[in-house]
Amino acid sequence: MPDHDTLPPPPPICFGLDRPTDEVSLIAFIERFARPELLATLVPRLGDDEIIATLDFLTNLMQKHLNDPEYHRLFLAERP
Repeated sequence: MPDHDTLPPPPPICFGLDRPTDEVSLIAFIERFARPELLATLVPRLGDDEIIATLDFLTNLMQKHLNDPEYHRLFLAERP
């Protein structure tokens, strides 16, 4: 595992200025959220209802904004 002291600083997160900044900030936020150390700490503390709500929210976003080939390629990492 890399030493956190050697990693570059994460990009700043700032919402509400404009759409491009919001998009970059959302990507940075989700990347931070998806860090294995954070998830290993957070997930065991979630209630069953929070697990279901999170899964439903993320699944609904993908169903709404990804077509079937994109879902398989980008989320499932399937290759043709």
